[in-house]
Amino acid sequence: MTTPAPTSPPTPVSTLQAEAFAAGTLPPVEQVRDGVWTLAIPFAAGIPDSTLTYVLEAADGSLVVVDPGWGTEPTLAVLRDGLATIGRTLDDVGLVAVTHLHVDHLGAAAAVRNASGARIAMHPAEARAIRHQDEDRRRDDEDIARWGVPEPLRAGLVRAWGTGRRLPDVEADLLVEDGDVLPVAGRELRALWTPGHTTGHLCFVDAPDGLLFTGDHVLPRINSGLGLGGRTDTNPLEDYLASLDRLADLAELEVCPGHEYRFRDVRARAATLADHRRERGEHVAAALDTLDRPTLFEVAAHVPFRGGIASMTGYLLASALAQTAFHARLLGRSDEIRPA
Repeated sequence: MTTPAPTSPPTPVSTLQAEAFAAGTLPPVEQVRDGVWTLAIPFAAGIPDSTLTYVLEAADGSLVVVDPGWGTEPTLAVLRDGLATIGRTLDDVGLVAVTHLHVDHLGAAAAVRNASGARIAMHPAEARAIRHQDEDRRRDDEDIARWGVPEPLRAGLVRAWGTGRRLPDVEADLLVEDGDVLPVAGRELRALWTPGHTTGHLCFVDAPDGLLFTGDHVLPRINSGLGLGGRTDTNPLEDYLASLDRLADLAELEVCPGHEYRFRDVRARAATLADHRRERGEHVAAALDTLDRPTLFEVAAHVPFRGGIASMTGYLLASALAQTAFHARLLGRSDEIRPA
């Protein structure tokens, strides 16, 4: 789930990307640094959005692709065309570095590997979530049954959030832990584990080039949803706030996000995102103070999600409810919510 941020977004570094985002069009291929480019890969199924894919050239001439986007034939054609613009092909790709397991980031990874023999790198938690997704989704169905959602909406939640939902079935060739430096000749590309959006979300730090690839962890105009990739014993909200704190020392780096446009001052943007989450927690606390043994749905109805949960169905509604549960858990007040 994504919702607009509550304060003014950061100033774009890329005018081309910002103008394209405002117009609802794809930005052109753009050089970010010497040997670093960004391509925009459209979403599949006609969704008016795109993933920003990053291509880095190694010293041995091979390419690293960070988040290759959707894996449909039309979107793969956009990836091929983008590489052709810089005089390269899929055959040149040696490594696909994945920030997280969502289809708009990971979807094309297997196709790139099939075309080039490239290795796919991701965090072990993402690999685990893919392997255990059937078990996790059955437990998500159990959550849905306890949330107190009106009967007409439940089937849509199961399709979008529970057993009807599928993650890309892609196996990793290389498991990347926090602090690992990716095997890229002549480049220092370090993994930074930033759980929250998903359990195994990674950012990638290219300190020599002054770049920070943030996937969906930090975006310029969007508050990324939480807990959207595999179940965990930890609280995704608490994980996310801690992950935002990890960016404080990286404020000098240019931010290369997974969507929208590049910007600077990740520390200020992270503070804005954390403030939004804390404000949301205050609304959850106020609802619990007011209501007597409410269901989760009743609590969420008192939280000012954009448009309110009465306007939501399917994935958006499920994400709003899950985030409400994360806030109640962080407040230590989950026991005040009555299971349906």
